[in-house]
Amino acid sequence: MHHIKNLDKLPPKRENVETLEILRQLSKSSKSLGELKGIAQIMPNQEMLINAVVLQEAKDSSEIENIITTQDELYEALATKSIDGSQVKEVINYRRAIFLGHDLLKKQGYLRLKDIEFLQKTIVENNAGVRSMAGTVLRNDKTGEVVYTPPQEKEQILDLLSNFLDHFNLKQEDTPPLINLAILHYQFESIHPFYDGNGRTGRILNILYLIINDLLDIPILYLSSYINDNKSDYYRLLNKVNKSDEWEEYILYMLKAIEETSKRTIDKINSINNLLVDTIELVQSKEPKIYRKELVELLFEQPYSKIEHVVQTLNVERKAASRYLSSLEQIGVVASEKIGRETIYINRKLIKILKEH
Repeated sequence: MHHIKNLDKLPPKRENVETLEILRQLSKSSKSLGELKGIAQIMPNQEMLINAVVLQEAKDSSEIENIITTQDELYEALATKSIDGSQVKEVINYRRAIFLGHDLLKKQGYLRLKDIEFLQKTIVENNAGVRSMAGTVLRNDKTGEVVYTPPQEKEQILDLLSNFLDHFNLKQEDTPPLINLAILHYQFESIHPFYDGNGRTGRILNILYLIINDLLDIPILYLSSYINDNKSDYYRLLNKVNKSDEWEEYILYMLKAIEETSKRTIDKINSINNLLVDTIELVQSKEPKIYRKELVELLFEQPYSKIEHVVQTLNVERKAASRYLSSLEQIGVVASEKIGRETIYINRKLIKILKEH
């Protein structure tokens, strides 16, 4: 029989979350994350990077919730602004929520409860807000058995959220921020404050927490692809903390996710950068008349580009913009495709890099 254990407030006992094993892994994770922060700063165009990585994250994070889309569907939807299908829409909403969260942080430097509610509402498009009805339980998809019963009373949920936010916004003097990130993620998922969208909101809070603590400048590290690859461990370990206060294995899992994902993202940034340099050289040598740095960067910011993007970015007539894109297609920089009435020019080599794990 599932027993209901009251969720403790933060912080947990220090000796449970700062074991020798955890501190060893912490130094590896911090090193990889530091390298990622550094390499992201030397990218000539930050937008390019944010766009690329955020869409991948929106796709992966939604996949954890069994919302399945392809990268192509998403880029197509963004380029043509025709968003068919609720799954594509949910992923696009998630992407919007990341950008909104990042803007909020830049403006105010901390998050309030109403900000978290705003992010969740952006993802799921409803106004239900924090749970006010008892009866929410988490079940095993396959067996239907109740795995976890989150706090039921609205008063208790709000009390736990306020404790969560105190620890989220405070610069932690004693607990290293990456360990704290794992603790906060566990706590948010266990409070389970909303009827829907808790996992996705919690994963956006992870990235915002790294930014609040100056561990990254821009939102480019996401743990969802790692969680997707190791999904059963993720739920098993969250549960273990919950049932018996065993933190070590769960925190190690989250720290490894940070290390692995940082390394993957560094590889991805290097590949994008090399492709950018090669593309600039190719256009300069084969089509010097139309070469403009902004034109090439646009194809990286918007891997699915169209004539009006070029018109806006370069401030040229439609005719010229169309000529530029045709010339780029002839030398193999982009490939055109008719989608509905529009012609979209796709930077296939970039899409290939973005799809790599």
